[in-house]
Amino acid sequence: MKKIDINQSKTEILSGLTVSLALIPEAVAFALVANVNPMVGLYAAFFVGLITAMFGGRPGMISGATGALAVVMVSLVATHGIEYLFAAVVLMGIIQVIVGILKLGKLIRIVPHPVMLGFVNGLAIVIFLAQLGQFKILNVANNLVWLQGYSLYTMLGLVAATMAIIYFLPKFTKAVPAPLVAVLAVFGITQFFGIQTRSVGDMASIAGGLPTFHLPAIPLSWETFKIILPYSLVLAGVGLIESLLSLTLIDEITETRGNNNRECIAQGAANVVTGFFGGMGGCAMIGQSMINISSGARRRLSGVTAAICLLGSVVFAGPIIEQIPLAALVGVMFMVVIDTFAWSSIRIANKIPRSDAFVIVLVSAVTVYADLALAVLVGIVVSALVYAWESAKHITATTERSDNNTEKAYNLYGPIFFGSIASFRDLFHPQTDPDTVTVNFEHSRVWDHSAIEALEKLALRYARNGKTIKYKRLSADCANLLGRGVRCVVERDSEHDPRYEIVMDFSYMSEDELRLASSH
Repeated sequence: MKKIDINQSKTEILSGLTVSLALIPEAVAFALVANVNPMVGLYAAFFVGLITAMFGGRPGMISGATGALAVVMVSLVATHGIEYLFAAVVLMGIIQVIVGILKLGKLIRIVPHPVMLGFVNGLAIVIFLAQLGQFKILNVANNLVWLQGYSLYTMLGLVAATMAIIYFLPKFTKAVPAPLVAVLAVFGITQFFGIQTRSVGDMASIAGGLPTFHLPAIPLSWETFKIILPYSLVLAGVGLIESLLSLTLIDEITETRGNNNRECIAQGAANVVTGFFGGMGGCAMIGQSMINISSGARRRLSGVTAAICLLGSVVFAGPIIEQIPLAALVGVMFMVVIDTFAWSSIRIANKIPRSDAFVIVLVSAVTVYADLALAVLVGIVVSALVYAWESAKHITATTERSDNNTEKAYNLYGPIFFGSIASFRDLFHPQTDPDTVTVNFEHSRVWDHSAIEALEKLALRYARNGKTIKYKRLSADCANLLGRGVRCVVERDSEHDPRYEIVMDFSYMSEDELRLASSH
């Protein structure tokens, strides 16, 4: 039986308590963004946080209601109402469970490191900008305006005090999480000295009861399904991308390995439950996760504690939690921003390829001005195009001639695919080459259908000049697809020929070609 580490358990519980305090204003704010009651966000934070903490693939990661999902929900709530949102969250969860069962979580591996850096930097900027909203207040005309005078200076002072405590306390002791001490200290200062400043209660009342089971009150029809499906797909995608990227980031920080597919299933199950209990759904929260990890939490207990404390605050301690100064929570999140931002990306900007630096900036910008899912997709596409462009320039060949100058051999190096075809074509000289030419693919690889077409066209060029071309060291499927009516010879060597399958675009193949390819 595994021995219980009392000190680590204490760290987990205290860290979970700290996270719960940071979860409350975030859940309320994101609920207001989605245009729903604050309790809808708080219930989502409880269910998603609890279930993913217990069964997810990354101990120590915190999940709850997030802004990335809230912005997607706005139009659905505005056009069809909150009941359709609950149904969309349930379907979103089902989709995420299916993704996990099909083990598609491993696709996160295709995200390049520059995209990861851009994601981290963009998310840090988003968290920072979200906190600036706490420095605004409604005026008599019901418009948001910046704080001024005493209110502004008080807010800034309390934020600075919170950040100072979080920064300096660990230098003296790590017995308790610095963010928790900072929040309690600033709360005590405002209460003892009677300092008037904005508190959690100024955002909305968080007092409420236990969540109850609720079936979405919507027609069970095909029309309803068509309404919620697009939203559910987007929500599922955004939630999984943010969660899996956060999981990868925490893996790097803690030097451990989480389980992507398990996280997909747990998050999906959490959203299904949330939808049936009046919650807005959620995913991993990088800010709160960073608070948790930086406080020393590494186990599931911290996430469970955070969820239970959050619900307990709503049910039993609402009036007390509402008095916590927003400045203290803003200070905590500002420190999260500092810890989250990949400052190394600035230091290495002039040392890495310009294309990588461009991807980092691009992903960060799209994350801030659009959304995370789009930013990651844009980053992957741009990185792939850059890779294709660079690979296209790396197709080269060395040549050898026979003693009597009647034969010539080309030894190819580099991949042959749609991007490198022009460079590949320019390597050969059918008009001046000898009557017999051999092309050795031992150090090259044929990647796609475009490459097959290029090989056939090259053979046709030599045939028009009355010359023969031989291809050797091709994979079996390449050899089987070549030589149909074209004057070329494919030399087969089952012992030394490489074994791989090319990526074919079958839309360009005739029925006979398709049958030939499928037969092999």
